[in-house]
Amino acid sequence: MLGVILSVCLVVALWFLQGQRSDIRRNGKRLPRPPGTLPFAGNGFWFLQPRHKLLDWFAQVQPDVGFDTYEISVPSLPPAIVVNSPQNLEHVLKNNDLFIKGDFFRSRSWDLFGNGIINADGELWRIQRKAGLRFFSNTNLKNFINEILPPLLKETKKDLDKASESRATVDLQHVLLELTTRLMGRMAYDMDMHGGLPFSKAFDFASGATTDRFTNPFWKVQELFFGRQLRTAIKEVKDFGCTVVTSAVAKRSSKASDAQASTTSSPLQSNLINALLDHLPTQDLVADAAMNFLSAGRDTTAQSLTWTFYSLMRHPSIIHNIRAELTPLFSPLSPHFQSLPITYDTVQGTTLPYTLAVFNEAIRLYPPVPFELKEATAPTTFPDGTFLPANAVVLWVPWAMGRSTLIWGNDATEFNPERWLEYPPSHAADDTTTSSDAKQEPQEHRQEKPTLLTRSAYENPVFNAGPRACLGKKMAELLAVYVIAALVWEYDFEEVLEEERGGCGVGGDRWSQNSLTLPMEGGLPCLVRRQRG
Repeated sequence: MLGVILSVCLVVALWFLQGQRSDIRRNGKRLPRPPGTLPFAGNGFWFLQPRHKLLDWFAQVQPDVGFDTYEISVPSLPPAIVVNSPQNLEHVLKNNDLFIKGDFFRSRSWDLFGNGIINADGELWRIQRKAGLRFFSNTNLKNFINEILPPLLKETKKDLDKASESRATVDLQHVLLELTTRLMGRMAYDMDMHGGLPFSKAFDFASGATTDRFTNPFWKVQELFFGRQLRTAIKEVKDFGCTVVTSAVAKRSSKASDAQASTTSSPLQSNLINALLDHLPTQDLVADAAMNFLSAGRDTTAQSLTWTFYSLMRHPSIIHNIRAELTPLFSPLSPHFQSLPITYDTVQGTTLPYTLAVFNEAIRLYPPVPFELKEATAPTTFPDGTFLPANAVVLWVPWAMGRSTLIWGNDATEFNPERWLEYPPSHAADDTTTSSDAKQEPQEHRQEKPTLLTRSAYENPVFNAGPRACLGKKMAELLAVYVIAALVWEYDFEEVLEEERGGCGVGGDRWSQNSLTLPMEGGLPCLVRRQRG
C-alpha cells in the first residue's frame, strides 16, 4: 500500500512539475516569473480563483513588469508567456498562421463553439470571415441604424418608462441584452429572438463552464462527475442553432409571392444567415457559425453598454457633457423634441466624438473579451528576444493592458473620456489644464468640437487587430453611440447600491461573472427616471 501511495505522489509531483518546465528563453535565460509564483503549483492558485480575481491579479502584476514579457506556469497546462508590450502583441496578431487558436483552445471550447469562427483556423476561418464581411457592409450598417434599430429601441424605452412610472428597480444589463438579442435576431437571422429564451440562459451557463476549463487543470475529472448541467446547456445551444438554420432554409425555399416577400423580408441587402448558407458546405457548419456570430454580436455589445452606463452612473458630470454635445446638434432640427432624430449620419464619431469617446473609455477599462490566448505552430522569436517553442501558448490580457500606465498615463485606472479627444489649439493653449480638469469641464464651455483620437489596436486590443480584427467593430460603435445618446437624453439612471436590492453596497464595485466575455455579476440594478416627454 505504501508503494502505491508513493507512486501516486510521484506521478502527481511530475504532473505539477511539467507546468514549470519549458524551453522558453530570452537571451539564453529563463523569463521572469510574476510575484507570488510558488514551487510546484506555479501560478495555479490564481487560476483557480473566480475570474474577476484572476483579472485583477494580472492588473496588479502589470506595474511590476511594465512591457516585459513574463512566463507563467499552471499545472497540466502548456508552457505559456504573457505579453504586455504593443510590439510583442503586434507580432502575435499580424502572424495569423503562426499563432492560431490551436488544440489547447479548441479542446476546451469545442463543445460550445464547434467549427464556428471563434474556434476556427485556416480555410474554415477564412470562409466564415468572408461571409461576415459581406454581411457587415456599409449599406447594411446604414439600414441597420436607420430601419431596424429605431423600432426596437422604442420597445426598450417602453420598458424603461414602465420602470420609471412604478419606481421599480430594473436590471439594465437585462434590458440591454434583450435589445441586442432582438437586434441580432432581426438583422442577422430574420427571426424574432428574445433575451429570455432558454437558449440565452443555457449559453450563459455554458460560457462560464467553458471558461473554467481554461483555469482549472482538473476540469475533465470535475465534469465527469458534475457535468450534467453543462451537457444539457450545450445541447440547448446546439438545438437552437439547428432551429435558426432550419428556419432560414425554409424561408429560402419558400415560394411566397414577391408582394408577400416585400412585406416580410429584412431591409438588409443580405442577412448573415443567408451569407453563411451561401458560403458553408453543410448545415451543421452553418449552425456552429450562426451561434458564434450571435454570441459575438449580442453578448459583447450588451455587456459593453452595461459597463458604459455603470461608468456613467458613477460619473454624472460625463452624462452632463454628453447632453451638452447633443443639444447644439439636434436643437435646431426640432426645438421641442422629446426623442432625438438620430440617423446613420449623426452617430458617426466625427459628429458625436465625445459620446464615442465615452464608449471607447468604457471598453478600455472593461473590455468585452478581457483575456485572450493563441498557440504557436512553430518556434518563433518576439521583438524583445523572447524565444517561444512550438505548441507553447501566448496570452495577452486587455483588462490589464487597459490599465497600463506606460500606455495610458498615470491616470490609467480613471474613467476619463478626454484621453480620446484632441481639441483645437485655442482650447489646448492653457498648459495648466490637467486631465482631471478637462474631464470635469462642461462641454458647453468649449467653443470648438474635438477630434476623436485613434489609438493603435496593439495598444488597445479591445477589437483585436491584424487579420482577425473584429468584423463587428463599426456596428458596435454605431449602435453604442445611438443607444447612449438616445437613453442619456431621455432618462436619468441611478445605480441601486443597497445589497438587499442587488446592489454592491456603498463604496463597493461591481465585478464580472465567470464567462468567456464580461457580463456583470448580478446584473446592473438601477432606478430609471424619464427626464423628457
